[in-house]
Amino acid sequence: MNEEKVIVLKPRKNDFEEIYFSGNQGSLFFSSTTRGKTITTIVVGLILLTLFFFKDDFTKEKFGILYFVSFLFLLCAVFLSVSINKVSRWKKQVNSYLTKLENCNIYEIRFDQNFFTVDIDGEKETSEWKDFEYFDSTEKYIALEGKHNYMFPKKSMNEKDYTLLKQTLKKNIKE
Repeated sequence: MNEEKVIVLKPRKNDFEEIYFSGNQGSLFFSSTTRGKTITTIVVGLILLTLFFFKDDFTKEKFGILYFVSFLFLLCAVFLSVSINKVSRWKKQVNSYLTKLENCNIYEIRFDQNFFTVDIDGEKETSEWKDFEYFDSTEKYIALEGKHNYMFPKKSMNEKDYTLLKQTLKKNIKE
């Protein structure tokens, strides 16, 4: 494999979104980052609502429970809003990157026995094979992690190129 191999990708935003936003990843309230906080906030909110309905039955000593649950609800809401903000920023970054990919003229992968290069409209990122720590391949995409992280949807290349890339990664990345 001394000669350089080139795989030209045809990026379509929908192909990438299908992978990036699978399993509610793009959902502000039910992504893996926010799901637990959303459910906790709802439960504490329902408890607070129930306590408000029965607040007339409380003695002065038991009124502290209402204040405590109100504080818990406020705390949960703050943590939820911070998580939603993180997901929102991530989603904006992904959409910005995908728009850049969709509008590019050149998107190709070049590799030989020593180097792996991704070229997006002349912006080249070159890595040695040893710079990569891990790769994962599924029926839908190949993910590559290391000095630079990449995700290549299967739909962006032909079957022959996908198989070649997968075999090359298996050969060059030591797990």
